[in-house]
Amino acid sequence: MSDIKHYLIINSTPEKIYKALTTKEGVAGWWTTQNIIGNKINDKNIFDFGERYHNKMRVLDLQINKKVEWFCEVGDKEWIGKKLIFEIEIKKTDCILRFSHLNWKKETDFFASCNYHWGYYLRSLKLYCESGKGTPFTG
Repeated sequence: MSDIKHYLIINSTPEKIYKALTTKEGVAGWWTTQNIIGNKINDKNIFDFGERYHNKMRVLDLQINKKVEWFCEVGDKEWIGKKLIFEIEIKKTDCILRFSHLNWKKETDFFASCNYHWGYYLRSLKLYCESGKGTPFTG
């Protein structure tokens, strides 16, 4: 099994990072403007990227200002059954965000592409939390 993992230092508050991960407006600011977001355990989140990609994630865990965890139920065959975890750690003047996209069966070309795109969109999340302007997919 292989995992995609990223580590970011974000000069922002844990509240702002958490809202960026758990609200329609927040996700639209850094990942995709085409989204439906639930804010309770077992709610469904839907993330669309035009006609090309459609992901449906079940919310597994929400720890306010600390952790967001999703489980992919619909999407690319290599995403289905995978967990995505965002962990927020508070530091003195900023936060650390640890991201994991877990339990890939093998390191395919699509795995490598997703690793690249996660880096791109996590940088977008950092920009959004620090400046209010990310680089989301706008369709």
